[in-house]
Amino acid sequence: MATGEPVLDDTLLLDAAALAAADTGGVLRAAATAGAQVRSAALSADEAGLADLVGHRPRALVLVRRPGASATAAPLVAAMLGPACPVPVVVADTVPMWTGPLDVVVVHTDDATDAELADSIGSAVRRGSDVVLSAPGDGPVAAAGAGRVRLVEPRLPVPRGLDLPRAFAVGLAVTGALGLLGQGPDDRAGSRLDALADALDAEAERNQPGHEPFMNPAKALALRLADHTPLLWGVDAVAAAVAAHGAAALAMHTGVVAHADDVGRAAALSGLRHALESGSGERDVFHDPFDDPAPTAPAPRLMLLATGDDDPGQVLLRRTGRPWPVADVLHPVEEIVRGTPYSVVLRAGVLAARLDIAAVYLGLATRTIEPA
Repeated sequence: MATGEPVLDDTLLLDAAALAAADTGGVLRAAATAGAQVRSAALSADEAGLADLVGHRPRALVLVRRPGASATAAPLVAAMLGPACPVPVVVADTVPMWTGPLDVVVVHTDDATDAELADSIGSAVRRGSDVVLSAPGDGPVAAAGAGRVRLVEPRLPVPRGLDLPRAFAVGLAVTGALGLLGQGPDDRAGSRLDALADALDAEAERNQPGHEPFMNPAKALALRLADHTPLLWGVDAVAAAVAAHGAAALAMHTGVVAHADDVGRAAALSGLRHALESGSGERDVFHDPFDDPAPTAPAPRLMLLATGDDDPGQVLLRRTGRPWPVADVLHPVEEIVRGTPYSVVLRAGVLAARLDIAAVYLGLATRTIEPA
């Protein structure tokens, strides 16, 4: 075995007390706050005056992605809006220079000192853009708004990489106020965010440390991903965006490198296709990581993510035109049943939370997450 290679201690996932002892930084507890993050973000958004956007139809909606949660939250919100969105949606690393008074800009960051972002926000407000900034209230980023941005301050601090629920909630609050998310109950009452928070609370309950893996979908997912190269393929655009977040979560908490993409693009990658078709993707059950040489590369594990109502296997066959090896399917239709209002939003949130918690479990079980 290569020196320093993380070794999975799967017994840790069976012992809630041992997990608590290993989680000295409270990362697992923070990962379970997704629902609370959504509720606090909704409250902060109200106080920031997002209701003033109701009835406004911007020339363009700009979603700024920065290092951290917004790198995956911005594409996720864009995927949620989809091609039917009545205004152009632009995902950019900084505020484009063409923005002006007719445009709405949404920014999320946990880095209050991001100098490049501060300059970009300052330029945007000078051009008259309507900026919604989800960021700490102190530091150069907030100061760059000079009181001319709608500042949504965090109320619930979490470790870096676990603030996707807040970023996602702010994006949903803005797009809901602008009327860009389609028909449904009145979003000004917060119905979509309330439903999302409730779904995330239920997911956290399913994934609590005291539940054994057969009752805990995040622990089960962590065990399935261990010692493999995860292939996280979304069968729809929203699921593909969630898959990208899953890959980021694994990189953040476990050091695992995962491939994430839309299934249509991923299916065209002949090397991955060959790897999937040439083996089962399972390790020898008698393999001893301490005594036996490690394989040259972890076997791939295909995970199909879906947020729509259609069966993922059928969508895969329809989109790729060919059968595929057996894959794990992450499609929370039992948790968010077909016909539920905002089902795509809720399934996206649940899948992202499950991937976050699974990554934290895996990071703790491999000691990749170091003690605080």
